[in-house]
Amino acid sequence: MTNVTKGRPLSPHLQIYKPIPTMVMSIVHRITGGALYFGTVLVAWWLIAAAMGEEYFNWVSWFFGTWIGTLILVGYTWALFHHMVGGIRHFAWDTGHGYEKHFATKVAKASLVVSLGLTVLVWAIGLLVR
Repeated sequence: MTNVTKGRPLSPHLQIYKPIPTMVMSIVHRITGGALYFGTVLVAWWLIAAAMGEEYFNWVSWFFGTWIGTLILVGYTWALFHHMVGGIRHFAWDTGHGYEKHFATKVAKASLVVSLGLTVLVWAIGLLVR
């Protein structure tokens, strides 16, 4: 019995592809989806702390006020906005629009800029209101 796959080329894999903006943003969209799961657990932790009492809530609020907590919250905010903007891009594709190569590339680059801009805007407003 012979191996029918012997002599056949292997399927192309990521190492031979040149990363293009649409591919990278699609991968980042999936990663931010996973990050949102982790971030939602942190939101639940904060809500549970509020229900547990003032002392525990103050401790959790202190943690989120540290530099690492703030970094996590900024990352969560960016993941939320990036996933939202990427979802809008995917929704447009579901309706059959935006498949043109140059347009799709511009929208992929814009999704990164828009998500970063919205994150900065929200945190700037939050710091001003504080």
